[in-house]
Amino acid sequence: MASTTHPGAADAAPVIDDPRRRRAILWAVCIALMAVVASVSGLNVAQPQLATEFDASQGQVLWIINTYTLTLAALLLPLGALGDRVGRKPVFIVGLLVFGIANVAAAVAPVMEVMLAARLLSGIGAALIMPVTLSVITSSFPDQERSKAIGMWTAVAGGGGVLGMYLSALLVDVASWRWLFALPIVLTIAALLIGTRAIPNSREKTAGRFDAFGALTSIVATVGFTFALHEAPSLGWTDSTVLIPLIAAVLATAGFIAWELRTPFPLLDVRHFRTRGLSSGTTLLLVLFGVQGGVSLVLYPFFQVVLGWSGLLSTLAMMPMALLMMLASGLAPRLVARIGARATMVAGLTIATVGLALMAGLVSADGGYLSVLPGLIAMGLGAGLAMTPSTEAITSSLPREQQGVASALNDLTRELGAALGIALLGGLLVAGYQNAIAGHLTGVPEELAATAREGIANATAISQEAGAYAEQILTAANGAFIAGWQHATWVGVAVMSILVIFVLFRGPKNTPAEHPEGTDTQAEEANEFPAAQHEN
Repeated sequence: MASTTHPGAADAAPVIDDPRRRRAILWAVCIALMAVVASVSGLNVAQPQLATEFDASQGQVLWIINTYTLTLAALLLPLGALGDRVGRKPVFIVGLLVFGIANVAAAVAPVMEVMLAARLLSGIGAALIMPVTLSVITSSFPDQERSKAIGMWTAVAGGGGVLGMYLSALLVDVASWRWLFALPIVLTIAALLIGTRAIPNSREKTAGRFDAFGALTSIVATVGFTFALHEAPSLGWTDSTVLIPLIAAVLATAGFIAWELRTPFPLLDVRHFRTRGLSSGTTLLLVLFGVQGGVSLVLYPFFQVVLGWSGLLSTLAMMPMALLMMLASGLAPRLVARIGARATMVAGLTIATVGLALMAGLVSADGGYLSVLPGLIAMGLGAGLAMTPSTEAITSSLPREQQGVASALNDLTRELGAALGIALLGGLLVAGYQNAIAGHLTGVPEELAATAREGIANATAISQEAGAYAEQILTAANGAFIAGWQHATWVGVAVMSILVIFVLFRGPKNTPAEHPEGTDTQAEEANEFPAAQHEN
């Protein structure tokens, strides 16, 4: 199969000329990405079964779920850099093997300790796989095909989680929670069979030693921020369990930045954040995934508690947003070719912001699913259009020899954004609910009212024992939940509106296609920020 090698370095990544091989590469990386993304949210639908099987508390069940996410986020940046140095194909293959073995172990885990170890190992495998899936595309696809391939990658990354959750819910309903792991195992085998032959065995020439201190501080920072953001909604920001990791994360971030600015061979040259592509792309994905994470947090209680739907039906209700996101991600490169990357990002963000506003303004218990459907459709369409050029802006802002790091940064931004959105918008939802319900429980016995004030799920549960007060509690809880929803969502609309203005003035000046060999911003930024040019 034909390929051409970019001049300048031994073992440089070959650009694949054969379109059939490019399709095979795209299939391999997208199938692997689907396995990784689907595993992030798949176990959410099996929380009651996990608690029963392992005699676990709610906190222990959440650790089974979050250990994977925490490990994945922590190792993305250092293992992304490892792929650039060691070689993308061997890292990809090893990652798939580790990920597959871990999922087999999770499927047959007899005790909770084995399950936790399996989830930790899954996170390590996923962190090896995920950066490579994007860096293989950016390093081996020709310029005219790269945007389309990144659009497909973005579609899977954006919509794969909801699709994976739906399939997981279906497996739980028709079989057992242990069958949840069949999906990632099958996808892993398929990616191995295709990727072993199709993916080029390439690595970039890198000078100097691996930045171990940068890797360590990045891990501490990521673990600290992710853990704190996950735990803050339930424990509060001032709890020592949240505050200590948060302080450690802030100190590690400061240490990381200081070290990266002075070391001659940085893991991530933070000067690149001066470029338009990297700063606007990472900010957009951080905020957009934050808002989406918060919206998902709100939608599931609405479907399951307010509307009384099953977990499977609730997940199916999210599919219009996921499918439109996937479709729009594939169409985004065509729009970029017509109007440019920045205009496409702004258009997508504007549509998503309108969708969020529709969701805030139209939602009601009486209106049911139709009151949120227009917002879901607009959010899916807008997010899909915005994410593809943002991802390409990030990857094309770093040199070719750092594509693993660029890919990992793209993935890490999504993970932290989702955690941040769930923490902040979730907190706003709770605060809005408690404020709204306070005046609507007059006459209800205090023991019942106190439980109802904790949350809508608690209110629904206690209403079954409330006798004559049941209808009052349910009506008050549903109304308060809608008020809390609107409180949180309008804040999201304000944040998204600010993001639109930021990208409008700070988005990438040119489309990536105009800079075929280097980065889409390097020439532009050399004039704007001379200090940003740094020898790697």
